[in-house]
Amino acid sequence: MPALLKPGFTRAEWIFSFKAFAAAMLAVFLASWAGQPRPFWALMTAYVVAHPMAGAVRSKGLFRFLGTLVGSTAAVLMVPRFVNAPELLSLALALWVAGCLTLSLRDRTPRAYAFMLAGYTAALIGFPAVDTPLGIFDTAIARVEEIGLGILSASLVHSLVLPNSLASSVLGLLDRTLGDTRAWLGDIAKRQDGGADRRRVASDITQLRLLSIHIPFDTSHLRWTADAVHAMQDHVAALTPLLAGVEDRLEALQAHGGIPDDVRALLDRIGPWLALPAARAEAELPALRAQVAALTDETRRTQLADDPWARLLRVALAERLEGLLDGWLHCVQLRSDIDLGLSGAPMPTRALVAPSGHTLHRDMGMALWSGAAALIAILVCCAFWVLTGWPMGSAAAMMAAIFCCFFAAMDDPVPAINGFLHWTVLSMPVGALYVLVLLPLVQDMWTLMAVCAPVFLLIGCYIGRPATVGSALPFLFGVIGTLVMHDTAQADLTSFLNSMLGQLGGVFVAARVTRLMRSVGADWSARRIQRTTWRELDDLARLPRSAARGQAYLLRMLDRISLLAPRVAQAGGSVPGVPTDDALRDLRIGANLVALQSVRDQLPAVPLRPLLDALSAWLQRRIAGDLGAAPQDLLERLDDTLARLVQAYPPLAPLPDPVRPAASALLGLRRNLFPEAPPALLFAINDTPHDQHEENRA
Repeated sequence: MPALLKPGFTRAEWIFSFKAFAAAMLAVFLASWAGQPRPFWALMTAYVVAHPMAGAVRSKGLFRFLGTLVGSTAAVLMVPRFVNAPELLSLALALWVAGCLTLSLRDRTPRAYAFMLAGYTAALIGFPAVDTPLGIFDTAIARVEEIGLGILSASLVHSLVLPNSLASSVLGLLDRTLGDTRAWLGDIAKRQDGGADRRRVASDITQLRLLSIHIPFDTSHLRWTADAVHAMQDHVAALTPLLAGVEDRLEALQAHGGIPDDVRALLDRIGPWLALPAARAEAELPALRAQVAALTDETRRTQLADDPWARLLRVALAERLEGLLDGWLHCVQLRSDIDLGLSGAPMPTRALVAPSGHTLHRDMGMALWSGAAALIAILVCCAFWVLTGWPMGSAAAMMAAIFCCFFAAMDDPVPAINGFLHWTVLSMPVGALYVLVLLPLVQDMWTLMAVCAPVFLLIGCYIGRPATVGSALPFLFGVIGTLVMHDTAQADLTSFLNSMLGQLGGVFVAARVTRLMRSVGADWSARRIQRTTWRELDDLARLPRSAARGQAYLLRMLDRISLLAPRVAQAGGSVPGVPTDDALRDLRIGANLVALQSVRDQLPAVPLRPLLDALSAWLQRRIAGDLGAAPQDLLERLDDTLARLVQAYPPLAPLPDPVRPAASALLGLRRNLFPEAPPALLFAINDTPHDQHEENRA
């Protein structure tokens, strides 16, 4: 509210408002010139797709046009077939909206807008056409044309008049992600808590992935760098389990006699190297690799012959540091490539491994349940409409469809629906002023601009401000919604009040049905996200995964971490059943499982299947609700597998591939599942026969 009372608009907000207003006026002019029946739909569309970034305007415009086209087609196919059976027509349209909403929530990218729009566009066209089914085709064509004109106008104005590129936002987010990653490693080297940096890295990667959808539509050279941006965010994501692994190995070394001097010296050298540009970083990488290799060279193996646990910790640390150095170099090289692309220079071609599978968390159950809530809300409005014969029942059904779709991605959509309703009600006096007093005085386009400019330009500034867009948009849409009545020659007080009652009734039903069926708490959602993670870990333990599928899992886990953090905070900082002490534990477990599965067939002498089965059984118990600690028999299997793996190699012999990544992954699982277990369980495993080792443990 203070932001509304003390505007203090910036230059950028005024520019955005003037561009949005110019696009809206151009849209209504083109629609009127083309003889469209409802030119104010084009005006509303220009504001719907408006965005401070030109690339986002064109992206939203494309998705909106596709959604409108599909939804209009659905309405044309359904209404004539079921117009004589209103119950079947209501059910068909409600099922269509519910299905499209489910697909939209499953996608979770800006592309989801097309699915959602396809759903409620069919409702917007289909329900009012019940009284005039013979004109449904003309209505649908006009709707597509009006939406297309609004999108065209917005795209032209925002792309040609002082276009605002995505480049600054994308590059700023890229640099912030690299900076947070570098700060995390700095915290590790200084033995400081890096929890805040971990959460920021996960959030940065998810934000970048969602923003990068718009890059191909940008007006600058940034659009040619889309592949490099996507590759860079994947590489940054791949650094997170490596950083977490380095942090864990250092904690284990600290507990096992302190961090050695050579490890400290290496960390001190890596810190400045991370700040180097790509060319210098590549030149100095061989020397750093040699220093990493020295952690486990012949001299160190001789010194550690009687301490196999310390040897394993060094091997695991070196393995993680090697991947970290290579991954960071790829990141800075890609960042340099992006700068080349922005300057218009040709970008080098690099071999990249694209993730296989979806990279964002999906909750199909909640998507289906949200669709079911929309289905029930629409059917309730339709039942009242059919039973009472209320002329504006179609408006109630339309608004129920729209509001069940708009806020379905939230845990509890009802406060947002009520807020939208609040600002829509406040817009009613302004809408009444326009439709009953001002619009009848409009004679041409210039007087329309003069009448609309004071209110629209002011509200446009609030729309351009993130803090107030949630209040300004419903207010403006409420005003424009009443202007549509002028298109239909219903600009009288009775029609205005009846239309408003229909719209408010639909919003009320949407809110009440959503409250009863769909609203959940942040703690409930957090536990559901956590159980999804455990199910996927169980899947990783049972089935092999390729590197590409492992990368997709990593990105999904980072997305879940960014989803969990605000929900846990909203729930008061702790949620029963959701461990908050280390949000990256499951991420590290998954990365270790992928590493084990990738080398399982190359280690025939070491049976990994019993261990993976035991881990799967424990995860299934957690999914079922047993949140107890990992069982002792799982620790015994881990130690036994480690003993079998390392026992075949003398203390003075280097561990070859694929033994090194397997040993590192097994050690990582042990550290994550049993962080307090004493390392003495692995003492002298190279000197004791396996049968004797089992007997000693018993």
